[in-house]
Amino acid sequence: MSLPDAGVEWIKAKLDTGARTSAIHAFDLESFERDGVTMVRYSVHPWQATDDDAVVVESTVLDTREVRSSSGHVEERYVVPMPITLVGHTVTVEMSLSRRDEMGFRMLVGREALRQGFVVDPGRSYLGPRPPVAVRRRNRGR
Repeated sequence: MSLPDAGVEWIKAKLDTGARTSAIHAFDLESFERDGVTMVRYSVHPWQATDDDAVVVESTVLDTREVRSSSGHVEERYVVPMPITLVGHTVTVEMSLSRRDEMGFRMLVGREALRQGFVVDPGRSYLGPRPPVAVRRRNRGR
């Protein structure tokens, strides 16, 4: 999938119908105000197994929410609007900003995002178009 407004052409994500809100690995968070609107500047790592090519993103803050992780830990997170493109269909989702460097996927697409026109087949994986070989190798840290 991709994050068109962030300039990220390919990012590996896990679809998780058990998670309400989508989440992305974000670091170096810095909140600020622009014209009376609360904003957040943060960086994302688009590649799975490396810290290379960090992308800096600025987003409007929709909310701060207490989010319970799969391990039961509760943390307060910024929630921002983020356009995502999945199998050629672009939708804007509520994305929570979280440290996911210890997780298997740096991005999680939750059920609220999936309700915007996607169907999940739990018996299949990687149904979208495949990125070029060089991108797949990069995503594996090679």
